[in-house]
Amino acid sequence: MTIIAAFAIGLIFGTGIAVSGMINPAKVINFFDIAGTWDPSLAFVMAGALAVTMVGYRVVLRRPAPMLDREFHVPTSRQIDLPLVLGSAIFGIAWGATGACPGGIIPAIGLGEPAALVFVVSIANGIGIVRLVQARR
Repeated sequence: MTIIAAFAIGLIFGTGIAVSGMINPAKVINFFDIAGTWDPSLAFVMAGALAVTMVGYRVVLRRPAPMLDREFHVPTSRQIDLPLVLGSAIFGIAWGATGACPGGIIPAIGLGEPAALVFVVSIANGIGIVRLVQARR
């Protein structure tokens, strides 16, 4: 049942990302280019996602546990530290420079975009490098 739910949710998410245009790096770059060819349409996508998430969290977290797991896996740390700030900055710089982020690029793989596959492999390598560095500490 968990695999079916994950498939259905992924399908809905991927469809929404594709329909909204977030799989198109040029559209994302235009969203960030406020002083040039600014395209504010993605702000509506993000605002809609935020609204649904805010309501969804309020409703779901009232339950004693998720429907398909024993407990919720919600971050408990509220600490803002150097790794969080540095990681956020790197993510933001890369997203603004390339117009690609994981949420928009993974559905692009399903559409047969070769650059999307390279991007995801690069993400996996970056995560692996960070884990190696953290393990050595």
